[in-house]
Amino acid sequence: MDLSVTIAGIRLKNPVMAASGTCGYGEELAPFLDLNCLGAIVTKGVSLHPSQGNPPPRVVETPSGMLNAIGLQNVGLEEFVTKKLPFLRQFQTPVIVNCYGKSAEEYTELCSRLSAIEGIAGLEVNISCPNVKEGGICFGTDPAQAHALVRAVRRVTSLPLIVKLSPNVTDIALIARSVEAAGADALSVTNTFTGMAVDVETWRPVLANITGGLSGPAIRPLSLRMVWETVKAVSIPVIGLGGIMAAEDALQYLITGARAVQIGTALLVHPDAPLNIIAGIEEYMRARRCFSMNDIIGCLKLP
Repeated sequence: MDLSVTIAGIRLKNPVMAASGTCGYGEELAPFLDLNCLGAIVTKGVSLHPSQGNPPPRVVETPSGMLNAIGLQNVGLEEFVTKKLPFLRQFQTPVIVNCYGKSAEEYTELCSRLSAIEGIAGLEVNISCPNVKEGGICFGTDPAQAHALVRAVRRVTSLPLIVKLSPNVTDIALIARSVEAAGADALSVTNTFTGMAVDVETWRPVLANITGGLSGPAIRPLSLRMVWETVKAVSIPVIGLGGIMAAEDALQYLITGARAVQIGTALLVHPDAPLNIIAGIEEYMRARRCFSMNDIIGCLKLP
């Protein structure tokens, strides 16, 4: 059986990727599974300069999920290139760098500089983080701004360009078509949903940032619906993510039309979850005598 897929010109040995923000820079995940087993690894978001993120508390468990308001804490471009990327280069797994900025100028400078660095297979441009007070979410919720930003980034890089979309919009298909027209090679659908939690004893928000991004199984039906809407709206590949904990969850996204999936919150509970998901997909294919991922992807039967 051939589990390989191609996303934006990047060949993945299987459709299971580690999602940004939940696997650090790879080294944090390496003690729990062989990174060579993954289809791809998407690094923690990188910005031009180091960021401390939001003040704590930044994470709270919720029913069937969690809220986080990390605020894109990261080591910055220079330390990523000198101290984090060398570790990832030893693996055969494609490295996709998640990147973000507070302005179009920061996005373009960052993507331009990353494009000249060896060992990066593609860029995942985050226009959708709901946990920062400027940038990110502003671009991700306005079709015109999203188009302008992706078009500017497209001009400065020849690397495969994946755009990570926000679910916090009325019509995700509208945003998807706007970034496809601007030159995106693929889309990641979706980022976390904005939510909040309140401490009933103190009458205060649990998170210092007040709101945070909801992830985990609670959002899977919502994200799956948005993947379906996006797949119908664009011709470029869609990567599905949101609440994938087991092979059956991943298969729902693939059957709906996603060409690959990303595993996020599950890594915080079971760091070896991707291995079980890959094995489950393979077992599913064997049972149905499917020999290629194309036998599964987009096979949804509608009433």
